[in-house]
Amino acid sequence: MADDAPLPHDRGHELWTVENGASRKLMASFNRWTEAMVGDDGISMPLSSSSTSTSATIYAREDGLVVGCAAVDYMVQIWASSIRINWFAGDGKRVSKGDEIAQLTGDRDNLLAIERPILNLLGQLSGIATFTKQWSALAPKQIACTRKTVWGMLDKWAVHMGGGLTHRLSKDDALMIKENDLASMHDSLNTHEERLVTFLQTVDLDECGAFLEVEVRTEKEAMMAAMVWSQRRIDGVDRLVIMLDNFAPEQCKSVCEQLQEQDLRGHVVLEASGGITFENLSDWRECGLDVVSTSAINRGVKPLDVSMLMDGL
Repeated sequence: MADDAPLPHDRGHELWTVENGASRKLMASFNRWTEAMVGDDGISMPLSSSSTSTSATIYAREDGLVVGCAAVDYMVQIWASSIRINWFAGDGKRVSKGDEIAQLTGDRDNLLAIERPILNLLGQLSGIATFTKQWSALAPKQIACTRKTVWGMLDKWAVHMGGGLTHRLSKDDALMIKENDLASMHDSLNTHEERLVTFLQTVDLDECGAFLEVEVRTEKEAMMAAMVWSQRRIDGVDRLVIMLDNFAPEQCKSVCEQLQEQDLRGHVVLEASGGITFENLSDWRECGLDVVSTSAINRGVKPLDVSMLMDGL
């Protein structure tokens, strides 16, 4: 990595902090997704019942990292307000197989009605956080998710809680110029390289959001982008993020070495994306990159196995 400067991809504080918990931005995501979850499960209005009171316990059926408690609290508050939850393992806490995660008390019919949405939400987010923790343990402060998500910012919250980097929270959060974007710019220019250089020379730095990132396809494009940015860079402007798209680890190492030789490495953040798996992570983490971004940490991840049992069973 180039140095210890904070990476612009670390946007988790926009969603969650230890001091304040969920931000308004994350709470708005809770609202959108929980409404969809309960709606798809046949709940169209807040649950109302007068059945007997009962209690149930959520257990971990495997080791993992719990995330989703705040979202479950929100879901229950809005859709099943008769239920009370006492968390034994809150957001960000490790659990072992057999541990009690929470006890729920309240109307029996309401509890049975909302059981599955609760377990789906808790299991999915805990699975993402658990898997991300495995990645981040091998490559601390280097692993970032992408905008290829299943549950939007909920995925990114789980990644953050697992020690990963959120990258952009939305398309407008930061300006990222990819191949399709460049193809639609500067019609008078003939080549991709010309469009890339022209964009970096003319982009309005006040409209970049949290950071500016460009996708490159070749080592030549990476060097051109770094050179142009080094000439334009001014005090107070964050480093340019150069995303090496579908580069092999050896190519990434070559780019890093060339940047160092030309004294350009300090002007950029190097990110690799494409073809990265947990099994080949060791090939990427030591080739000079700042960030390794992948959707593998949040898409298609096995949910943490959790179950709810009525007390007395």
